[in-house]
Amino acid sequence: MACTIRGIRTSQYPALEEFLYGAVFVPPRTPLPDRNMLQHPDIALYTGGFGAQPDDHGLVGDTIVGAVGARIMEDYSHVDDETPWLAMSVLPAYRGRGIGADLLRRMLKHLRGKGYWQVSLSVQKANYAVWLYTKAGFTVYRENADDLIMVCALQKENI
Repeated sequence: MACTIRGIRTSQYPALEEFLYGAVFVPPRTPLPDRNMLQHPDIALYTGGFGAQPDDHGLVGDTIVGAVGARIMEDYSHVDDETPWLAMSVLPAYRGRGIGADLLRRMLKHLRGKGYWQVSLSVQKANYAVWLYTKAGFTVYRENADDLIMVCALQKENI
């Protein structure tokens, strides 16, 4: 499916909360977590004040059927003070159409163009997106009991 990807507009920042919720991996036959989890301080820092820092970057697809964001902050997948973390999500009805891969590819290229040399993310081991990240060049930086912290070197040849 062809998808137009562009920078997120300031007026669309509130939608990032919806995509953050959509990025939470829930194994099959497991109930979704309560949306109030987005208000927890450890979670709210991912979208709170987005766009206020020069290291905040966001791309969206079409009428926001998918989003990817990156920012530097001290979070669970923090690697160092120069490496932004990345989170992305595609609405369930639009998954499996290549939109996530396009969003990821464009964000990696965008971050490389901004001078970053790597990006990190956290993904549950059971999440089917692990293959997408591996295919895009992410490697395991740290393995935890249930998840992986992965890093992608932003080299010209993998973008």
